[in-house]
Amino acid sequence: MRPLPLSPTFWSSKRALLRISQRNVVAALCTALNFALFHNIVVHAQTIEPVVVEYKGKASGRFEITNHGLAPMAVILEPRSFSVGLDGRAIYRPLDPTTHVDLSTMSFRIAPQQSYYVFYKAHADTLPAWFTVYADLASTQKEDGLKLRIMLPHTVYLYQPKPISKNAIHIQQAAFMTHADTVICDLDNTSSSLVRVQNVLAVGGKASAQANGFPLLPHSQRHLEIPWKQKNPPSYVLLRFPHFVVKEPLSVKDE
Repeated sequence: MRPLPLSPTFWSSKRALLRISQRNVVAALCTALNFALFHNIVVHAQTIEPVVVEYKGKASGRFEITNHGLAPMAVILEPRSFSVGLDGRAIYRPLDPTTHVDLSTMSFRIAPQQSYYVFYKAHADTLPAWFTVYADLASTQKEDGLKLRIMLPHTVYLYQPKPISKNAIHIQQAAFMTHADTVICDLDNTSSSLVRVQNVLAVGGKASAQANGFPLLPHSQRHLEIPWKQKNPPSYVLLRFPHFVVKEPLSVKDE
């Protein structure tokens, strides 16, 4: 028995289902791409390593820029000074005249799937000092439309000879905000020394929540916010420095 021919209505429905399926696949791919981008799990085409380095006094180092992409990249280097706001964001400016950075090159090209090492020496008239070498990358190929530029930072900290004293660190505020389930901490470095906060812990019983470390610049303040997802409230905050620890009890605030 020969099978009955399928009606035009069937084929129309089949094509419609195929279009819907294709749209679903595209939507799923877009969703996955957006998730990767917003969660920083996409593999970057260009990288710089290391991102942050620290020295006592003078610096003599190098960093590596790698082009993982399929097109050659032109690179221009620019050293910059910066300050840091209460929220930890850097505010960049031209390199201070008291900071001296000698790079092995100021511009170069990187072929696809290749790496390039940049060597440098740095010193400052007064310590501590800090700066960032920004690598500005752009494709050398002619492309229509928007031309993508990538900026990669290599940050250098030059420490003073003597470490900071614990007496120079002041906690202006340490509280648990119950309405936001957040621990806030405001600290102040009253000295002319640079110090790194290695990590910050909010502790309540056997539970804790951690915040990443950061450099605390001379005569600067820093505002920290640590989400608290535990059932019981935290009781104190612990800040670890290279040579000492600061422990501060938490007050409780509803607003």
